[in-house]
Amino acid sequence: MKNRNKNQYLFDNRALVSLIIPLVVEQLLAVLVGMADSIMIASVGEAAVSGVSLVDQVMVLLINIFAALATGGAVIAGQYLGHRKREAACESANQLVWFSTLCALVITGIVYAGKYVILHGVFGQIDADVMRHADIYLVIVSLSIPFIAMYNAGAAVFRTMGNSKVPMGVSLIMNAINVGGNALLIYGFHMGTEGVAIPTLISRIVAAVIIIVLLCDEKQEIHMKRTWRYRMDWPHVKKILMVGVPNGLENSMFQLGKIMVLSLVSSFGTYAIAANAVGNAIAMFQILPGMSINLAVTTVIARCVGAGDYDQVRYYNKKLILIVHVSQMAMSLCVFTLLPVILHAYHLSDVTAETTRQIIYFHGISAMIIWPSSFTLPTTFRASGDVKACMYISMISMWLFRVAFSFLLGKYMGMGVFGIWVAMVIDWAFRALCFWIRYFKGHWRQKALV
Repeated sequence: MKNRNKNQYLFDNRALVSLIIPLVVEQLLAVLVGMADSIMIASVGEAAVSGVSLVDQVMVLLINIFAALATGGAVIAGQYLGHRKREAACESANQLVWFSTLCALVITGIVYAGKYVILHGVFGQIDADVMRHADIYLVIVSLSIPFIAMYNAGAAVFRTMGNSKVPMGVSLIMNAINVGGNALLIYGFHMGTEGVAIPTLISRIVAAVIIIVLLCDEKQEIHMKRTWRYRMDWPHVKKILMVGVPNGLENSMFQLGKIMVLSLVSSFGTYAIAANAVGNAIAMFQILPGMSINLAVTTVIARCVGAGDYDQVRYYNKKLILIVHVSQMAMSLCVFTLLPVILHAYHLSDVTAETTRQIIYFHGISAMIIWPSSFTLPTTFRASGDVKACMYISMISMWLFRVAFSFLLGKYMGMGVFGIWVAMVIDWAFRALCFWIRYFKGHWRQKALV
């Protein structure tokens, strides 16, 4: 590999930059809008912030399911492109979008049917005011579930082609509608939780429609069929599910663990719920480069695996992990510098602000050192088709360390909400150790799906 001409590689530095920068912008927009939502709803009160944040944890669980399916489609389509089978890649995209949307419609019905269980069973004992805001937000935002699925699937296909500019542009439109709608309804019409929920719904509908229309353009390297008829092609769907189901189970169990821990956070009081919610919003910036680059990892590694070139896989894995380390260090330092201003914007009580400050410093340092090995390295495995091992390692680590240690540190050792974040980082460290062991053993190199 050392003597090989890098000009023969699939992605030169310019191609990587063209792929990564729009992904960073897209993720930055998503996080900024999430923060703008929480700041705007904060004008209604801490109970509203808490109610919206609780429901958002459930929505993230559902979003992760569709993101997992989208990843499955991206891996399969990417490996087909690397294998120079364009028609098969197009069929994979077609199956991905239709199958994801139909699954989303079923899940939407389940959410509405189980609304009482979600609000009263999952969240545990919370204040009546927090419950009211959570109820309003859940009812409105759940309508957007099918459109989330459509957008995620379409965006994943464009990234597979190496075109991350289209999802970025659509994301810009979506987030402009969201933020503008929030400002209009909350500050102009003095609406509460509805003022955050309605623009979220509308923006997701618009984004889904735009990206699917663009994906139907036959000039695209990978495109959908222009028809309302759908016939399931089981061989393609099966391959998508071989990546999507383990990845979805991993993401779902991960988010379920977070939701379970939320019931513990709720027991610490409204200040702890608010500190955890604001901490989550700010902490997203610290791992934003990694989340963005992970999307690029899927595209790059899947193409290399499809071409059967594992020298390139190892080269890009090392290169992209290094980029994640450097970029997350720079981002975390920026967050530390701006933290006083950010906390002031939330109008938090003194105890909530101090708790949030501790959380952000601890999380930022951990994101610089441990996060890339815990999350970017397994992305290489998934893009290679090695998804089951990632699922087993992540699920065992999550239940053993993240959930169990949250109760041990947070409740029984009296560390409160900060103990929950410490347990999370312990989970990261265990994952990282397991993933590097698997990487050097090399079993993941025999898992290609096409």
